[in-house]
Amino acid sequence: MSIFSGLQPPEAFAEAALALGPAPLVACHNDADGLSAGAILVKTLQRLGTEPSTRIVGKGENAYSDAFLDELRGRAMTGLVVTDLGVSSRLPDLGLPTVLIDHHVPTGVPTHACVVSGIEDDPIPTSSLLAYRCAKAIGVETGDLLWLAAIGLIGDMADEDGFPEMEEARALGITALRKAVSLVNAPRRTASGDASAALGLLLKADGAKAVLSGAHAETAALLQAKEEVKAALDAARKIGPKVSAEVALIPFSSPCQIHPLVAQAWRTRIRDRIVIAANFGYREGWVHFAARTGEDRDLIAFLAEHRPPGAGEEYGNGHRLASGGALRLADWNHFVHAIGFGPELEAAA
Repeated sequence: MSIFSGLQPPEAFAEAALALGPAPLVACHNDADGLSAGAILVKTLQRLGTEPSTRIVGKGENAYSDAFLDELRGRAMTGLVVTDLGVSSRLPDLGLPTVLIDHHVPTGVPTHACVVSGIEDDPIPTSSLLAYRCAKAIGVETGDLLWLAAIGLIGDMADEDGFPEMEEARALGITALRKAVSLVNAPRRTASGDASAALGLLLKADGAKAVLSGAHAETAALLQAKEEVKAALDAARKIGPKVSAEVALIPFSSPCQIHPLVAQAWRTRIRDRIVIAANFGYREGWVHFAARTGEDRDLIAFLAEHRPPGAGEEYGNGHRLASGGALRLADWNHFVHAIGFGPELEAAA
């Protein structure tokens, strides 16, 4: 049986949402796509008469880790919605109605949840676009949600993929939308990784221009986060790559989550190799890395082929052209040798 056989279209959310009860929890990723998906779902569930709470999964966390699953078991909630955090069969059966809304390649599909996915669509919609389509399937008012879907599309670089919703959203002001994405993405890249101000702003604002206006206090916090990230990125950009037969690897150390930005910047300059930006300073005891490619390479398959024996749920998720993960030091050292490098790129224990 195909691993994708349990996946549902957005229309399935119409029935699943009604079973979530009066106090569902919305858990979302801390990037622009995850936060905008979370905001859309919170507003949608509020319009159904519920009082949802939120949980942002942030720095060093994984939605399918034992620690997070234990937290879920201890929460008072009547249902669970998980978005932009991947799809895994490790999701426990909490005895509550559960919905996953996600665009990543599943590592397994839980049978006790409604899993809304566009992984078999071409192009693949982002989690925020899936959330918007879920809201439309229910029939609630969605006129003020389109800009949030656009935030996620731009944040995941899917704004040029031909989605009709994105074309419609351009009339809202593409420049303002792009600037808003940059702000919303900044907090999760800081040393603290706290994106609560970004989600709060998306829930308060009525559009991208309101995000930028300064009318809400959260905008100042996002601007400060952006400056912190800029300084860290400027320092990392001065470091050149180490090259093997297949990989160009950029090693650096920063408490900020800038490895995806570093990898993306080098991807446009090195097109004949997989680019991996490795951050040795993001979280103690780990190496976090981002992989990008300008070639037609399947990064999920590449990382699976070189998977260290101790790698966990934090490794090798994402998309064909944008993946990465986190490895404990011993596993990183195994991995870096497997992709063609020597001891100079090992992590010191």
